[in-house]
Amino acid sequence: MGSLDGRVVVVTGAGRGIGREHAVLFAAEGAKVVVNDLGGDRDGTGDDRSPAEEVVEEIRAAGGDAIANHDDVASWTGAQQLIRSAVEHYGDLHVLVNNAGILRDRTLVNMSEDEFDAVVRVHLKGHFCTLRHAADYWRDQAKSGVAVDRSVINTSSTSGLFGQPGQTNYGAAKSGIAMMTMISAGELARYHVRVNAIAPAALTRLTEGLPGVPDPNRGDEVGAMDPANVSPFVAYLGTPDCPITGRVFFVMGGSVQLFQPWSIIDRIDAPGGSRWSIEELQTKAAHFAEVPFKLNHPMRG
Repeated sequence: MGSLDGRVVVVTGAGRGIGREHAVLFAAEGAKVVVNDLGGDRDGTGDDRSPAEEVVEEIRAAGGDAIANHDDVASWTGAQQLIRSAVEHYGDLHVLVNNAGILRDRTLVNMSEDEFDAVVRVHLKGHFCTLRHAADYWRDQAKSGVAVDRSVINTSSTSGLFGQPGQTNYGAAKSGIAMMTMISAGELARYHVRVNAIAPAALTRLTEGLPGVPDPNRGDEVGAMDPANVSPFVAYLGTPDCPITGRVFFVMGGSVQLFQPWSIIDRIDAPGGSRWSIEELQTKAAHFAEVPFKLNHPMRG
């Protein structure tokens, strides 16, 4: 018996890296998995159906149940078709894992409109489109009296939650995904849907070559950065008895850490509730530049 027996799961970007590990583990735990991947390059160009097909073959060879899907999750109709494929083939949908992503790193002054739009489209819109169509299906199910636990696991990033030079596009999208997670968790609770997000740290096509990331070509041990380390917590969030919703987690190796969203740490108030003058603010507000705060970055201290 697996912890996800009978659960129908869609995993986007599941042809390689972390998404592949998610799909393989979910299947090993008894889930029926829709392996979605366009098979594009790291920057989102091109397409290759073989990665998704190979993951499906691997799952089936191990006795699991999976089908491949190549719809574009950032397309309104593509995302709709993806969700429909799960329901039509397996009869339901219990878990949506949004993982698909690309990179087009560039400093702000050199970033083109296309480089910004492409990354935001795949990450932020790609999360929204699949979530929107899954939520539509789940709302209809709840209204018809089907009270079944559903779960969404989104993929944010420390780039969006702590910042990373050269990733204005990627960081903005990932920050948006974190807030989308918290808002949608509140909205979808009435339909028996939980929504959480992870900010994973792992060696993948998107992280290779970045500072602090091991390089197996140099003989580095992958260790805690093995993408397979991320998947058990994602699978746990997809189990029917998991109580967690509306949270964002950093996941690396054997460590799972909970983020605290934006919080107010200092304030000034105009005397008597009146409106500030610029001159008063020049005296009273300048200290905000010196207020200390600690990000608690898990990889930098």
